[in-house]
Amino acid sequence: MSYIVPRKAILTKEQLEHFQNSKTHEEIVAYIQTLNDAVVGVKLTDPCTTSPGVDALLNVLDQIEGLVKETPPVDNKASRFGNPAFRTFYDKVSENAQSLHETLPGLPKEAIEEVSVYFRESWGNKSRIDYGSGMELNFLCWLIYLERLGVTQPSDHVALVVRVFWRYIGVMRVLQSTYWLEPAGSHGVWGLDDYHFLPFLFGSAQLRGHKHLRPKSIHDDEILDEFSKHYMYFACIKFINSIKTASLRWHSPMLDDISAVKTWDKVNEGMIKMYRAEVLGKLPVIQHFLFGSILIWDGPTLPPPSDEDDAHRGHAHTLEPGKKEFGWGDCCGIPVPSAFGAAQAEGQGARLAGPGIRPVPFD
Repeated sequence: MSYIVPRKAILTKEQLEHFQNSKTHEEIVAYIQTLNDAVVGVKLTDPCTTSPGVDALLNVLDQIEGLVKETPPVDNKASRFGNPAFRTFYDKVSENAQSLHETLPGLPKEAIEEVSVYFRESWGNKSRIDYGSGMELNFLCWLIYLERLGVTQPSDHVALVVRVFWRYIGVMRVLQSTYWLEPAGSHGVWGLDDYHFLPFLFGSAQLRGHKHLRPKSIHDDEILDEFSKHYMYFACIKFINSIKTASLRWHSPMLDDISAVKTWDKVNEGMIKMYRAEVLGKLPVIQHFLFGSILIWDGPTLPPPSDEDDAHRGHAHTLEPGKKEFGWGDCCGIPVPSAFGAAQAEGQGARLAGPGIRPVPFD
């Protein structure tokens, strides 16, 4: 098998539509569904057998957290936005990517250059110092690659969610709080979380069929305290509450709205629909998606390579004829300060509010 360096391919609405009907899109959705189904009724604290491949992935994530600890933030008190030390951390990840991947059992050496691109892009954007659902998707793609290449097996699916993916979220929380990563393309109060989507999706799968806990249980602090160690969904709600002030209704109205759904089955089904629409179906996210030899692009010819350090590389800002670009493109959004930065600057959590809630697919 020949490997290639993954590249962006989607610039237009038409290319996005092609992607939505492509084999790669189908494979990503199928993998999410497979992992989702694997953790129905599974707690984070349940005993879980880990294979040598899973153990190796956990060791890699431990080493990434170690790179954060050896790369402290620089004095950036004048700004609530991303800390420049993140770029140093990112460079260290890039420098160590080869050696880290060489520790993964069964990974062909010639595949490392391709696989490591998804890994590197899982931690945030070096230029913009931000992080969002597109970077989270890169981590998922990394897991897809590693399974295809034999590092992990289908029997690892439970461990990949409740051990590997959850460890990744833990490392990302350290990164977000250390470097005040800006939310990439933030939906503000109309999003689930400033940074993540998949913990809510997998977390709702864990709770499917639970005899006592209901979606409305997120409003009970005692339940959050007791069950956040067992379920991703409750852990994420507790985390959000810890860094933002006011009630969930004000700072996360979409999550509040979802809590009115009667069953976790409905919540989980809605999360999958929402992921397809809001992540895999949105040009501002998918125009940054990387295609390689496993997650292939089978559409029109790829655009020429562009500058890796360009924050807008690999995509275009769509403008009306005769109009000049001014300010930030929709692809990039308006820079939003990290909730950690806002809380630090104000001495309290960031209070967010909005005029309304957009419909969610949970009916």
